[in-house]
Amino acid sequence: MKKIFYVAGPYRADTERGVVENIRMAEAVAIEIWKTGHIALCPHLNTRLFGGILPDEAWLEGAIELMKRCDGIVLVPGWQKSQGTKIEIEKAQSMDMPVFHNVSDIKC
Repeated sequence: MKKIFYVAGPYRADTERGVVENIRMAEAVAIEIWKTGHIALCPHLNTRLFGGILPDEAWLEGAIELMKRCDGIVLVPGWQKSQGTKIEIEKAQSMDMPVFHNVSDIKC
């Protein structure tokens, strides 16, 4: 049975280029998940470059709602520098949702 994995990692950056690089890193993790035969939910792609339209809290709240519907989360390298990702990890842990540091840790 296919599982859905939420991709969690930094989005914001000091520059637009940094934001795009963060999106690309999350996208790469999502592609790895899809290659395992599972489904990736990557919020970075869902709200790509929406910054400034609504407060950041709106995006985080929406992302957490999406995450709640997943079977686990996979962290993007560099996640430690993201306050939003730390909040997502705490929420996942409170729901007993597995948190993976690498796609290779997912057992099919």
